[in-house]
Amino acid sequence: MTDAMETSVEPKEDVPFLEKPLTDPEKSTKCPDDAPVTEDDSRDTRCGFWICKGPFLQRFATEKMYVVLYGFAGCVLVMTFSYFNGTITTMEKRYKIPTKISGIISVGNDISTMLTAAILGYYAGNGHRPRWMGVVGHLGLLTIVAFCLLTSSLHFIYGAGEDALKLTKQYGQVNETLAQQERDQKLCQSSAADCIQEVGQWVPQLILFVAQLISGVGQALFYTLGIAYMDDNGTKSKTPAMLSLSTFLRMLGPAIGYSLAAVCLRLYIEPTLDPLIGPTDPRWMGAWWLGWLGLAAITLISAVLLFMFPKELPSAKKRRQQVTQTESKDLKELSFWDLLKTVKRLANNKVYVFNTAASILYFFGYMAYWIFTPKYIETQYRQSAATATMAAGTVAFGFSAAGVLLSGYIISRYKPSARSMAAWNAIVDFMTVAGILCYVAIGCEGSDRMNSMTTLVAGDSCSASCHCDYVHYAPVCSPENVTYISACHAGCSERTKDDLGRTIYTGCKCITSGTLMSEPEHLYTVDGTCPVDCFHQFLTFLAVMCFLKLVGASSKSTNLLIALRCMPQEDKTFALGLGSMVASLFSFIPSPIFFGWLIDNYCLVWGKTCSNKGNCWLYDTKSLRYALNLTAASFIFVGGFLNIAVWYYAKNLKIFDEDENIEDNNIEMKEKCVKSESRQ
Repeated sequence: MTDAMETSVEPKEDVPFLEKPLTDPEKSTKCPDDAPVTEDDSRDTRCGFWICKGPFLQRFATEKMYVVLYGFAGCVLVMTFSYFNGTITTMEKRYKIPTKISGIISVGNDISTMLTAAILGYYAGNGHRPRWMGVVGHLGLLTIVAFCLLTSSLHFIYGAGEDALKLTKQYGQVNETLAQQERDQKLCQSSAADCIQEVGQWVPQLILFVAQLISGVGQALFYTLGIAYMDDNGTKSKTPAMLSLSTFLRMLGPAIGYSLAAVCLRLYIEPTLDPLIGPTDPRWMGAWWLGWLGLAAITLISAVLLFMFPKELPSAKKRRQQVTQTESKDLKELSFWDLLKTVKRLANNKVYVFNTAASILYFFGYMAYWIFTPKYIETQYRQSAATATMAAGTVAFGFSAAGVLLSGYIISRYKPSARSMAAWNAIVDFMTVAGILCYVAIGCEGSDRMNSMTTLVAGDSCSASCHCDYVHYAPVCSPENVTYISACHAGCSERTKDDLGRTIYTGCKCITSGTLMSEPEHLYTVDGTCPVDCFHQFLTFLAVMCFLKLVGASSKSTNLLIALRCMPQEDKTFALGLGSMVASLFSFIPSPIFFGWLIDNYCLVWGKTCSNKGNCWLYDTKSLRYALNLTAASFIFVGGFLNIAVWYYAKNLKIFDEDENIEDNNIEMKEKCVKSESRQ
């Protein structure tokens, strides 16, 4: 409601709206509940900041506009983390990072979220939520900008890297001697070669971790206060629809973020150079750094838009004054002891405890797929980084968005009980477990066989005599369709090119091991991995994954509604912050580290250097598939039983108010009255 419209109605005595009928003949020309508009009231409900507070902006101080802009900001925030997950395998190759370390890096933002969410939610929740979110916009979301710029700065500090430059045409043209030495190092060596020196590789890992760490504060406040502000300023009957809409907009973030990663990874890490290999080659490194620059600019725009909203929306203030016409609510005194009392009160809330615990177990199990799905697709089904990123993001998250919208419509339309929502959450958990068990069965036999054969031939005595310990991963394929780690591991002594321009290695004495094909014409290998067709299995995996995304997303709104309704109004913000902190401590932080360690345990070929074993180039795909999926499924399975406990204790929990429709009708009548009188 604009200021002009509010001041056009003359003040009158303070009488509750529900107690004064609109048909009163003596009051028929005046609308109820029209109190004088004070300067403080106007300031609390005015949209904009500084000099940008004109009448034009006030029309945007609505629930719908807040939901749209909050969803847009959330979309941008999620885009940054999705882009990081989509490019993490390329950064592992570039900076020789083991998966366990990349898991530690990825939880940096969760560590800072855990440390700040509960405390900021407690103190800021009793103050000015949107202005605190404005701090997030200019200090918090600016940390996301810093996160984007700091991550991309690694490329400008360290460049594309020697490994990537060696695979370009320009490398040989600039220094033919170095190029020749590099080619010779791939062949069988008569003596042990010196180890590979990697200078300062721990510095990029530290920078990546710090970049993630500083992004967590803004993320914590954004989610903790944003949802509570939405719930406070909207009617409870509209909350499911608003949550679904904002969640849907945020769900676009992963799709866009992964799509951006896929586009950037199709470009070579140094776009100005001409690579000698294609995107399907496991040595390919895409332009992972390029997308961070655009993400930084978009995040800055979302911060400014979020800062515009007032302390309280005008429509929410009208509803609050109608219910508490003669009451004055002061902010409670904040203290550490009061915080502890609040924690104790929440700990005794069985619905809150079991709902939070169920979410923690679900997140712990499913975090492996949120972070490592592109890596899983690359290793299991031999797809390029760009294809894996596009599948894990754009395609799969489209089904997630559909699940959120569908559940929001059903909840708003049919208003299910708390028990029905908890039951659905349990069903989703068990359906997810069934889908993950399907992952175990969806393997690519060709990929499994190729990896086992590669390791077998790499460990024989012939390869050991060529001293290949520090030879870069440069796979070659024999006529028997067996992939070797490098020409050195195949025992090749010479290098040439055929009529098609392919690099051919000859004199490969080690490919006769374990075979009857010892004729000279068979003692050669071709540069690159042997062809393996896993596309059919990849499509089957993608279909199951999309189904799980659809089903899993449908429980987001139900889980959050139970969390919002199972606690008193004054504890809502702190409870959300505490839940975020506990989830980070027991799920978001340990899960990527644990699954990163688990994945590293099944590595077959490491890119060894003098100081460490570097990144993994080849995995035992069959063993990894069983271990990863069965472990993840076990956590989610236990979480399903905790949702059954939520169902048991939520029998008296109300999600929707019974008199809400009456309240909405009265407010609508009041607004019509104000509009009618303003025309007179």
